[in-house]
Amino acid sequence: MPAASQHSVVTEVPGPLSKAALRKLDDFFDSRPVHFVVDYDKSEANYIVDVDGNKFLDVGLNRIFTAQSGSEANELAFKAAMMLYRRKERGEGIDWTDEEISSCLDNAKPGSPDLAVLSFTNSFHGRGFGSLSTTRLKAVHKLDIPSFNWPKAPFPALKYPLEQFMHENSCLDEVERLIRSWHCPVVALIIEPIQSEGGDNHASPSFFQRLRDLTKRHGVIMIADEVQTGFGATGKFWGHEHWNLASPPDIVTFSKKAQTAGYYFGDRMLVPDKAYRQFNTWIGDPAHVIMGKAIIQEILSKNLVEQCSRVGDILYAELEKLSRKYPKYVKNLRGKGQGTYIAFDTIDSAAFVKAMKMKAISIGTCGVNTVRLRPMLIFEEQHVPLLISALEEVLAGLH
Repeated sequence: MPAASQHSVVTEVPGPLSKAALRKLDDFFDSRPVHFVVDYDKSEANYIVDVDGNKFLDVGLNRIFTAQSGSEANELAFKAAMMLYRRKERGEGIDWTDEEISSCLDNAKPGSPDLAVLSFTNSFHGRGFGSLSTTRLKAVHKLDIPSFNWPKAPFPALKYPLEQFMHENSCLDEVERLIRSWHCPVVALIIEPIQSEGGDNHASPSFFQRLRDLTKRHGVIMIADEVQTGFGATGKFWGHEHWNLASPPDIVTFSKKAQTAGYYFGDRMLVPDKAYRQFNTWIGDPAHVIMGKAIIQEILSKNLVEQCSRVGDILYAELEKLSRKYPKYVKNLRGKGQGTYIAFDTIDSAAFVKAMKMKAISIGTCGVNTVRLRPMLIFEEQHVPLLISALEEVLAGLH
C-alpha cells in the first residue's frame, strides 16, 4: 500500500462515535478539550486512529498522558535551589534552629523565607503553585489562583530567520536589573530552550551563553526546562545542547517523551542536607524508571535523534518553499536546524488546524496564532510529502 493512502478521514472530526463517547465522558470529566476519542488498539507508529475510523498522520502530539509531571519536576528544582541558597547562607554544617523549625510550620520567617525564581514573558512551566507562578501565559490556568511575588523578565522578541535578528541585550540587562533589585533574593532562573506553549519562541545561542554567565556571576541557579524539548525533538537529545555553553545549566528538568519526570544536576550541593527533604510518593518508582530506560535505549539504538535532525532539515526546506509561496499564511517560519521542532505563524491557527484534520493530519497550535509541528522521533522522510501535500491543499484553499 503506498504511504499516501495510509491516512484518511471518513467522517467529520469529531465523528459521531467520538461525540457519543464524549457525552458519556462529560458526566465525570470535562471533555471540552478533547478533539476526538482515540482507538489505541488501531493506532501505531506515526498514525493515530479515532473510534470513528479516521486515521491521522500525527505531527501534533497535543494529547495528554498521565504520569509524574513536568510541573512537579520544576517544583522540585525550585526547592533544590532554595535549599541550597539557605544552606550556603547558614554555613556548611550549621543545623536548623528551633525558631526556623517552628516558624516554617506557621508559614512564617525565618523558617519560610522570602526567596524568588525568575522566569520570562510567555513562558510555561506547569500548573503547580510554584510552577504556575513562573508560568507567564494562559490566564485559564492562573486566574483566581494565589501566586508568589516573583520577577518576570522579557524573552527576546525575535523575528525569523533568527540569524538576521539578534537584539537581545536589553533582555539580559533587565534580567540583571531584576536580580539586583528584587525585594528578596532571586535564587533561581528557569527558562525553556524554546518557549513552546508561548508560541515556539527562539533565542540565539549567544543569548543563552550570556545568560549563563550572568547566573554564574550572581550565584543564581540556572534551570533549563526541557519538559517539551528534551529527548531528541530538537535534533539533539537535549535542547540546551544547541547553546554550546562553557558550563551546563545547574539543573535540567524533563518529562513528556521520557514518560517519567524529574531533573538532573551536577553539583552535589544540590542534594538536600537531610533525607526526605525532596520526596514524593513515586520517588524511585521502578515502573517509570524501567520505562524511561527503555525509551532511552530505543532512541539511542535506532539513532532517532540523528534521524529527527536529518528529517527536520528536509521538512524545513519544504516549508520554506511554502512560506515563499504563501507568505500571508506561513509567516515567521522557525526551527531551522532544530530537528522537527518547527513552527510558523498564520492568520487563524485554530481554523488552520481544523482544516488540516479534515485532510487527515493531526497538527497542533501554540501561542496566539502559531501552528507547531511535533512529530514523533520515528517520523521519516516518507511522511514529509504527506504533510506537505496536505499543507499545500489547505493553503491553496485559503489563498
